[in-house]
This record gives sequence, structure tokens and C-alpha cells, in this order.
Amino acid sequence: MTEPLRVLLADDQTLVRTGFRLILGADGIDVVAEATNGTEAVEGVRRTRPDVVLMDIRMPEMDGLEATRRILGGATDSPRVIILTTFDLDRYVYAALSAGASGFLLKDVTPEQLTAAVRTVRTGDALLAPAITRRLVQRFTQHGGDTTALHRDLASLTPRELEVLGLLARGLSNAELATRLHLAEATVKTHVARILAKLGLRDRVQAVIVAYETGLISVGAHQTARQPTDQTRPEAGTRLRNRP
Repeated sequence: MTEPLRVLLADDQTLVRTGFRLILGADGIDVVAEATNGTEAVEGVRRTRPDVVLMDIRMPEMDGLEATRRILGGATDSPRVIILTTFDLDRYVYAALSAGASGFLLKDVTPEQLTAAVRTVRTGDALLAPAITRRLVQRFTQHGGDTTALHRDLASLTPRELEVLGLLARGLSNAELATRLHLAEATVKTHVARILAKLGLRDRVQAVIVAYETGLISVGAHQTARQPTDQTRPEAGTRLRNRP
């Protein structure tokens, strides 16, 4: 992708928007619009058609969760949305991911991490903070969080695709999946792409959510529910990287 990356910033704090705008601009990323609430964010997306939206959760008039739902609901050319939060277990984040957001970042992210995250999701990758993803999933799948759940029938997946999905949900990258399954990385990418297509999922973030919500894998378990021979020890966090 050679065209400049276009970003919309949605945050009710002027200092946060200013800081992010300077960081992104210094790395050659264009901030095409700013919003102080969800309503402005939705309108700004319609007006400027950015590639990526950096979306705060807690904003007046309309919060970031509802704005994310409206921006991503049913649109085929919608931007990628990264959720910004100040607290690593914000109760709204899981619902935002279920609504189609491509990941989330804490607001104390470094400049390098911010620009890398924006470029990552623009190419179609999904992004979650590694150290806290499993805690996030555990809190809202095991304890009845207020979520918009993604329910999918896994019967359409082959045994190999179920295995790939289970390992993907544990945080393995495509390269790690290839090593574990003794497959070429290109073959793994094909499996991941087919999983997303069969289940009607936007990206790997939603695949992780589905793996937990359908019981394919359980938080804290050492085995996937449908793959009892898998002896993989769960990672400390879910790392979503590499495109399908």
C-alpha cells in the first residue's frame, strides 16, 4: 500500500488527540479528522473515509462502543477500528471487539507501538495487547460480562481447521502454527483464511472470541475442548499477528 495512511482520532481529551496527532504525523501518517464524541466519530468516518479509527471508549453523547457498532455495522468498506482504553480490563472492550474492532491499545502506549499498531491493522492484521488478552476473555466469557456475543457453528470446519482455530486462540502466530503442525506457513495462512470465511469473521480477533464462546477452548485449560491430544501450554497472552 503506497497511499498515505489516513487516521481519524476519536477522544474527548484534547491533549490525548494532540499527542497522538503529533506522533502519527511524525511517522508519515495523516490524521484526516478528529472527534470529541461518538457522534462526531461516525460522521467523521462518513465524511473523510479514513483507513483506521483510533476510538476512545468513554466519550460524551455517544460512547466509543456504539460508535464502533455504527461504523462497522454492515459496511463492506469500513475502516479498521482500534479501541483506546486507560484500563486493561475495561468492561466495554470485549463488546467492542465482538462488534468488529480490530483490537485495542492502552493509552500509555509508546509512540513506536502506536504507529506500528495503526500500520498493522491497516494491512488487515488484528491487534491485541499480549499481556492482558486472556484476562479480558476470561472476565467476559466466564463471568457473564455485558457483551454482544458472536455465536458460530463450528460444524463447517474440518478437523484440521478446528485444530488451527484452537491453537490460534492460544496466541500462536502463523509461523508458530506452521512449526507446531509441521506445515508450510502458506498452508497455515490458507487454513486461517478458510476459517474466517466459513465462520463469517472479520479477522483473527473475532476468531479468538468464537473459539472461547463456543467452548472450543476454555480459559485456563491446557487442552482445547475438541482437540484432546493437543498438549499446548496456554500462552500468557494472546498475540495476534500475521495476516491469514
